[in-house]
Amino acid sequence: MTAPSVATVLGALLRDPITHLVRRWNWKAALLSAASRSLLFFAVNLPAGRRAAVAALLTELVFRGTTSGCYGAITQALGRAEPAWAATLTAMLLLPLVTHSAELTVHWLRGTARLGESIAASAAFTAVSTAFHLFAMRRGVLVVGDARRPLHDDLRRLPRLVVAFIAAVLDGTVGRLARASRRRLRVLGAGAARL
Repeated sequence: MTAPSVATVLGALLRDPITHLVRRWNWKAALLSAASRSLLFFAVNLPAGRRAAVAALLTELVFRGTTSGCYGAITQALGRAEPAWAATLTAMLLLPLVTHSAELTVHWLRGTARLGESIAASAAFTAVSTAFHLFAMRRGVLVVGDARRPLHDDLRRLPRLVVAFIAAVLDGTVGRLARASRRRLRVLGAGAARL
């Protein structure tokens, strides 16, 4: 079976959001995101006082608990798309734009004490977590639906996946740096040959 393109996946999401965002709501993503991000908001807002930190935690817990399942469904759908680099780039640009715009609005309306720092920390977390979730979902972890496994199986697989993800990032970074160095050396070598 041929993997869908990013455009095909996005088109399906727009044509039938009930099926793709509601029925495939990713409860694993909602649970893990709400837990981790609410703690992040608590920590960032703690210097403003315990009351401000708890308010930020509860706001984020409710916000992410209700919305992250949809974002997880989008991530899972993009996890099937090819080429992988285009799906990753799309997820890393599209999801943060949507999620952090809504998150900023919710926390601004709520009066989160350290709003700028909270959104910045959340955006940094998103940059890493979106790429990791795509990586994990392409390997059948943290998915819902037909390919799902119990959450405890997913959690048991996470440490190895984190190591594999870091290795893949380092391998990709080192590979890009090596290719760039070779190009620079060729250019320098060509320039020296002309002298």
